[in-house]
Amino acid sequence: MRNKQYVVLGLGVFGSTITKTLSEFGCEVLAIDKNPDCVQRVSDLATKAVIGDFTDIEVLSALGIEEFDVGIVATGTHLEESLLGVLNLKELGIPYIVAKAKNKRYKKVLEKVGADRVVRPEKEMGERVARSMLRKNITDLVEIDESYSIVEMKVPQAWVGNTLNNLDLRKRYGINILGKRNGDTHNLELSIDPHYEIQMDDHFLMIAETEKIEKFDYLVER
Repeated sequence: MRNKQYVVLGLGVFGSTITKTLSEFGCEVLAIDKNPDCVQRVSDLATKAVIGDFTDIEVLSALGIEEFDVGIVATGTHLEESLLGVLNLKELGIPYIVAKAKNKRYKKVLEKVGADRVVRPEKEMGERVARSMLRKNITDLVEIDESYSIVEMKVPQAWVGNTLNNLDLRKRYGINILGKRNGDTHNLELSIDPHYEIQMDDHFLMIAETEKIEKFDYLVER
């Protein structure tokens, strides 16, 4: 199966970072911006970097982006440019469109004209940093979609001395235990006896709703 093809419209810090990251994972990336300096900055990263005005649908059509799988409108400062970028990608038949927005109003407008996902990087990163500072027991968290995460977590004090069977974490908190980190070898053990008595320094790997597990961790006693 071939890797997806991505077209990135706008090569500021956000667009350049997306281009660099996708390229590092072997994806085909077409990067477009009307600023020659921005295009030059990613010329060694993208599969192809082009100087062009992405608000002009003829420019995009001439580049053959109809065959691409995902379009990213990475400029979020000027609403008109973002709108035209989304509308052009939509008209050219791009199956999935991601757009950047600088505020809630822009987000709503971009969603209405057809963006499948609208991100607000500064807001989202601010929330992530704040949540990471609030964590008491979570040592690692990987989001697997918009709702769920895989979490590694040091057991809260309240769990010590109980068994997984007694705690009934799935019913009470929506937590599904995947494994336990061995304290001596640091290897992950995927088979856990439900009658195992939890120890003070145990670390569990689990899948749970991101919001629920984080709020639980913020509020739980150490």
